[in-house]
Amino acid sequence: MSEIILSVTGMTCGGCVNSVQKVLAALPGVQRVEVSLTPGQARVVVEPARIDRAALVQAVIDAGFGVGD
Repeated sequence: MSEIILSVTGMTCGGCVNSVQKVLAALPGVQRVEVSLTPGQARVVVEPARIDRAALVQAVIDAGFGVGD
């Protein structure tokens, strides 16, 4: 397992946090997700052989949010 931390932009409320959480948790290879409004980040524990950072970033973007560097 490895942990990937994403800086998520565009979240303004608890509903946004829940949306990002659900989108990431539904991906294959994701074991655990913790999303926080402040400082706007998602901590994702993944199986590296099944999913990579790019797939996580794309899922967040597809949900209508952004990902910073």
